[in-house]
Amino acid sequence: MKKLFLIRHGKSSWSNPDLQDFDRPLNNRGMRDVPFMAKMLVGKGIKADQIVTSPANRAISTARQFAAEQGISQEDLVIQHGIYEAYPELLLQLVREFSDELDTVLMFGHNPGFTYLANMFDGDYIVNIPTCGVVEINADIQKWEDLGGTNGRIANFYFPKQYFS
Repeated sequence: MKKLFLIRHGKSSWSNPDLQDFDRPLNNRGMRDVPFMAKMLVGKGIKADQIVTSPANRAISTARQFAAEQGISQEDLVIQHGIYEAYPELLLQLVREFSDELDTVLMFGHNPGFTYLANMFDGDYIVNIPTCGVVEINADIQKWEDLGGTNGRIANFYFPKQYFS
């Protein structure tokens, strides 16, 4: 069984219009939601074998906080440049290249690619993965290269507004 967690970065700040999209930091809501959602996953017994992240500031900041909660060293984060602004087909190809020794991977990135990728799998249709949303995809496979829409299923979908009003 392979488990892929697609995690959209925390809410980002638009307060500095001079910053490039790639460089935007988390805003106050993002800084509230990210540690909460990281703790929520650990509370559900989810333990990552690896964390893979987009290099964009808001994504890597989110991934670092999840890594800390998971007890994973910052040096062990895998920064995957292809995640930033990727189409779902490219994202799926990146996942198919994961080492088969890994069973549970947390992958941090962006919309619309993450929402489109999640909807390639069986399960409830997701209109939008909100910021700091987590989609768990389970697949009864031995090799990541075999992951596809016919053998993966959305098992869970968590997002901050389920917990905060």
